[in-house]
Amino acid sequence: MSSTLLIIFGFSITFLMTTLGAVCVYFLKKPSNFLNMLTIGFASGIMLSASIWSLLLPSIEYAEEEYSNLAILPVATGFLLGGMFMVFLDKVTGHFSNLKQNEGKNKAFKLFTAVTVHNIPEGLAVGFAFGSAFATNGNLFPAFLIALGIALQNFPEGLAVALPMYKTLGNKHKAFFYGTMSGIVEPIFAILGFFLASQLTFLMPWLLSFSAGAMIYVVIEELLPELHINEKTTIGTWAFMLGFVIMMILDLCL
Repeated sequence: MSSTLLIIFGFSITFLMTTLGAVCVYFLKKPSNFLNMLTIGFASGIMLSASIWSLLLPSIEYAEEEYSNLAILPVATGFLLGGMFMVFLDKVTGHFSNLKQNEGKNKAFKLFTAVTVHNIPEGLAVGFAFGSAFATNGNLFPAFLIALGIALQNFPEGLAVALPMYKTLGNKHKAFFYGTMSGIVEPIFAILGFFLASQLTFLMPWLLSFSAGAMIYVVIEELLPELHINEKTTIGTWAFMLGFVIMMILDLCL
C-alpha cells in the first residue's frame, strides 16, 4: 500500500468504526426500561474510561514534554474548562428544556456534544502521528497503528451515542445519524493535525484535558443519577462496569 493510501485509510478508519458502532442501533428492539438502564450504564462506563485512559493520561504525557515543570497547569485548567463549557452549554440549551418532555433531548444532546468534543483531540493525534512521520520520511506504519487503536475504541463510542438517542428520539435513523456524526470531526481534525503537526503539539494537553472534563461532567451530572432511579436492579451498574472495562482494555492493549 502506498504512503498516500495508508494516510487516507488511517484518517478514514476512525470515522468508519464510529459509523459501524452506530449501525448496531438498527438491530435493537423498541426501547424499554431495561434497555434504558443498560444504555446509560454502558455509555457512562465508556465515557469515564475514555476520559481517563484516552484523554487525561495522554494529556499528562504531552504536558510533560511541552511544559516540563508546569505540566499540571494545562491538564488541570483544561479539565476545569471542559466542565465549565458543559455548564455553559446547559445554560444555552436550558431555554429549550424547560418542559419535561424536552429534558431527555437536552441530555442526549449534551452526551452527543461531549463525545464529539472528545473526538477532536483524537483526530489531531492521528494527524500529528502521520504528519510527523511523513515530514521526517519515517515509517508510517506506527502512525497507522495509532489510528487503528483509536478506531477500535470508536466502535463502542458510536453505539454509546446512538443508543441514548434512540431511547430519547424513538427513531433509529436519527439515532444512527447522531451516532455517526459524533465521529465526523476525527478525519477533519486529522487532516488539520497532519499539516500542522509541528505547530499544534503545545495545544494537545489543553484539548485532551478539556475533553475529559466535558465528558466526566456529563457522566456525573446527567447519566449516573439515572442509574439509581430503579433501585430494584443493578443492571445499570454492571453495564457501567462492562463499558469501563471494554474501553480500558482497548486503550491499554492497542
